Amino acid sequence: MGIERTVERVVDNTAHEEETEDEVIEQSLRPTTFSEYIGQERLKKNLKLAIDAVKKRDDGTALDHVLLYGPPGLGKTTMANVIAHEVGANLRVTSGPAIERAGDLASILTNLQEGDVLFIDEIHRLRRAVEEILYSAMEDYKLDIVIGKGPAARSVRLDLPHFTVIGATTRTGSLAGPLRDRFGITHRLEYYKIPEIEKIIERTASILNTPIKPEATEILATRSRLTPRIANRLTKRVRDYADVNGDGIIDAKIAEDALNLMEIDALGLDPADRNMISLMLENYGDRPVGLTTIAALTGDETTTIEDYYEPYLIQLGFIEKTPRGRVVTRKAKEHLNNLKK
Repeated sequence: MGIERTVERVVDNTAHEEETEDEVIEQSLRPTTFSEYIGQERLKKNLKLAIDAVKKRDDGTALDHVLLYGPPGLGKTTMANVIAHEVGANLRVTSGPAIERAGDLASILTNLQEGDVLFIDEIHRLRRAVEEILYSAMEDYKLDIVIGKGPAARSVRLDLPHFTVIGATTRTGSLAGPLRDRFGITHRLEYYKIPEIEKIIERTASILNTPIKPEATEILATRSRLTPRIANRLTKRVRDYADVNGDGIIDAKIAEDALNLMEIDALGLDPADRNMISLMLENYGDRPVGLTTIAALTGDETTTIEDYYEPYLIQLGFIEKTPRGRVVTRKAKEHLNNLKK
């Protein structure tokens, strides 16, 4: 197992609260309706159908529980906000690691109102005892709690209002089967296309009141790793560079200079990505490398490698997964060689 360290990367696709310049600006970057939400057309079409059906029936039933999965930064949390807004419900937000005990979940559930949406991020990290309480809550809208201890202990079943759970995970394989089966709507969020990322960058620049040239938008889009969160983060960083080193307008030269300063190459790889690939090649060449070995080489946790490095590198075709380990492809070697020229 690698030595644990904090990942500090501009293209890190995790959310960092401390990076937001202003909570109001950060919230304004999040779309609140399907029409504002760019990309994921198949997902939006299916969700809109389900929401419209619930509204048309108007029989007091809640929207089916929704499971959203896929790599970090693709908009799972944003989609939960959109769903709650479209349904016209209050959104309650929590995460798997934050619910440490069964009592924590019971407290959240008993405070829900009719029709509320409960968003659980990293739902795969729920403890087993917490999961078991969630089963009956999701299926029967009942909460089973035990009062007292020892021989005097008794089980009490409480009625819960109809509510919708939206679970988000980067690892569906880590979800327990009974929990996964209780989601009526399950969808994977896919990596975005370049034109979609360009629209997101244009929207973000507009909200930030920053003029941006089309050629600069294209440069930023190609280096955003097909991920909206990274696109927004890069746009804000390049905006800062334009304010300090230019007239506040993001053109092609400003974008190139800012990204070169951050050492982000033409495919969106940063020094951490290139370092991992280089270490694999230097130490193992064309041979497969195990996940724990890669983590030891880079000094990262295995979960960091799996969640934050691999997905995009696999998407690019730079790394292949085999039964014996990870292999660096010829495409990755060519990319590194071209950077050295």
